[in-house]
Amino acid sequence: MNIIFFLIGCSVLIALFFLGAFFWASKNGQHEDTYTPSVRILFDDEPSEPEPNSEKVASKN
Repeated sequence: MNIIFFLIGCSVLIALFFLGAFFWASKNGQHEDTYTPSVRILFDDEPSEPEPNSEKVASKN
């Protein structure tokens, strides 16, 4: 029975730690930029260089 009280106490301390980390992140502006992540998907990625094998396959056809 003592171990249950110990585990409950540990879980409350861990929950308080994460709650404190959330408030610290909010205070320091971690969650202020809500526009950039929603638009980032619209930007094109840099084109990758073609593999050397793909040119050989295209020339055989």
